Amino acid sequence: MASPKLRCSRFATTSRTYPQPSVVTTDDPFITETNDTKKCKLYPKRKRLSSMGSHLPPWPTYTSGQTIPHNWKPCSDDYRKQAGSWQQQPQGTTKPRYLEQLEDYLHKELLLLDLGTDSAQELRLQPYREVFEFFIEDFKTYKPLLSSIKNAYEVMLAHQKEKIRALEPLKAKLVTVNDECDKRILAMRAEEKTEISMLKKEKMNLLKLIDKKNEEKISLQSEVTKLRKNLAEEYLRYLSERDARKILIADLNELWYQREDRSLAQSPGIWGEDPVKLTVALKMTRQDLTRMQMELNTMKANFGDVVPRRDFEMQEKTNKDLQEQLDSLRDDYKEVRKEHEILLQLHMSTLKERDQFYSELQEIQRTSTPRPNWTKCKDVVAGGPDRWQILAEGKNSDQLVDVLLEEIGEGLLREKDFFSGLGYEESVPPFLRFDGVVENKKPTKKDVVKLLRDAWKERLAEEQKEKFPDFFFHFLERRFGPAEAMAWAYTIFENMKLFRSNEIMSQFYAILMEERSESVYIKQKETITELLKEMTNVDSQNKGLLTMDQLRTVLKSTFPFKKEEKIQELMEAGGWHPNSSNTDLLNYHLLFTEDEEGQSVPFVQKLWEQYLDEKDKYLKELKQLLGLELRDEVTLPKVREALMTIDPKLDKQTLNSYLSQAFQLPVTKLPEAGEHKEEDIVTLLQTALQQLQVADIRRMGSREQELAS
Repeated sequence: MASPKLRCSRFATTSRTYPQPSVVTTDDPFITETNDTKKCKLYPKRKRLSSMGSHLPPWPTYTSGQTIPHNWKPCSDDYRKQAGSWQQQPQGTTKPRYLEQLEDYLHKELLLLDLGTDSAQELRLQPYREVFEFFIEDFKTYKPLLSSIKNAYEVMLAHQKEKIRALEPLKAKLVTVNDECDKRILAMRAEEKTEISMLKKEKMNLLKLIDKKNEEKISLQSEVTKLRKNLAEEYLRYLSERDARKILIADLNELWYQREDRSLAQSPGIWGEDPVKLTVALKMTRQDLTRMQMELNTMKANFGDVVPRRDFEMQEKTNKDLQEQLDSLRDDYKEVRKEHEILLQLHMSTLKERDQFYSELQEIQRTSTPRPNWTKCKDVVAGGPDRWQILAEGKNSDQLVDVLLEEIGEGLLREKDFFSGLGYEESVPPFLRFDGVVENKKPTKKDVVKLLRDAWKERLAEEQKEKFPDFFFHFLERRFGPAEAMAWAYTIFENMKLFRSNEIMSQFYAILMEERSESVYIKQKETITELLKEMTNVDSQNKGLLTMDQLRTVLKSTFPFKKEEKIQELMEAGGWHPNSSNTDLLNYHLLFTEDEEGQSVPFVQKLWEQYLDEKDKYLKELKQLLGLELRDEVTLPKVREALMTIDPKLDKQTLNSYLSQAFQLPVTKLPEAGEHKEEDIVTLLQTALQQLQVADIRRMGSREQELAS
């Protein structure tokens, strides 16, 4: 131990300090002093504890019968028994004075601490730390070992403090999320109560309606019974009247016959004839009969082999028809022969063109640049061959060029630290109007996709819709603050311009630049949600699996206007192949997943491609039916009539929304069909088609000729 004089010469102050080991680095305000300063501040306190000098009595080891065994464990049962036996033994010796001073100092320091604050446990450790420092300083032999032990504990304590400090925001966030979840649950319960009450009211109304209908049914049954009874009575009355009429007619006939008999009886000479006259008449009749038989035999002999005129006319008509068919077949043969000759000439010209093209191909292959070897890119693109294989899968050369441009542009964009403002001109989008230099925030592609997803969530939850560019800038102000909003707007805009192959970025960019209506994105998401709901309803066992037949049925019910080949394309995008069985199971939840960069699976991509193809086909049919050039003007009645022709199932509300989009007029200002004002509303056909291309245009039903076919 150092002498009291040497320790006293290094005293610097008598105030309390909180020393820390010199090897520990931490941000706590209580442990930032250096090792020498801590030692200087500890010496005044140790001065009070150093009156024992350099000799420390070996208490209680020199006491007889109280030696410590080699295998002694402080916390074991043997230790407790031994300690109890020590307490029962008469204390022949007292504690060393230095030990008592250390205990008194520790007791006083603990009493002076304010344990009511949040840092009570940390302050409580400080007296123990100081006593341990005194102990280390006095035992020079064990000082390195004890110092290393103390430093190890200090390092661990500092690490735990940092860990606790890092977890504090997470705790606050968990509390906030818990409160939000509770509020949502309460809101959902309130909505459920309202819905239940409405359903109960509806149930009562339906029960009343059922009772009313039952009463009407009973009254109608009684009325039917009464009418049946009246009908039976009338039937019996008419039967009796019919029988009476028959009897009356029979009586009248009898009376008429009696009258005729009486009149014949009164004039018998009328029916009398002369027998001579009758004999002559019979003879003449027999002669006529003989003559007619002879004429009949003569006719049979003369005309037995003659064809009847009716049969002759029928055969003549049949012959005429066959002759006409023969003439038509000869004409067809001549036309076919001419076509055959034309085809032979066309075949010969095609052969010549083939030979010419083949020679040109050989010349091009000899002189032109060879096709690029895209496998060389796998060693250049970040991520190596695996990432290049993922990027190049299913893409043609044009798409691969876009991929390479995105990779190159991403590197150049990260090297750029600032963007130049585009100014305040009208052609500049509102969220980019700034004059000066803004910082490039350099987010990753995943960060941009996550930010755009959050923007869509907030947009869909918004009640009062503002213009999309204004909403986007206000969203950035709420997210990053007004000072950083413009820098983030330029950064995200440049990323969206660069990564046009990314679905979320390309769609957000198109809506932001007013190249596409946001209703297109919303309707697409609603279609996907409805399709997933239909698949869930079909999945009665809730295992997330569907057979191929069930998938085909769901697709046909959800998209009734898609043709069979379109349904087949969706099936193939979903995992169907020619070797698949109709009973093969498919996990339909995997059809709607997205990766971290916003790329959908092939099934959702195929849905989007089919929607774009159907819209283009719809607008082409509209242009073809109008029969105008793009620079010609078109009136509102013509567009209305053409839309109703190509889509007869179009309802009035949807039709008015299409016309409003095409002519850029509010729906309330559109004239009704047949009004004179319709002819005054005109626009260029190209402008109308461009406006319809921006909006969400879908077919509501099949055309009349398609239904007829």
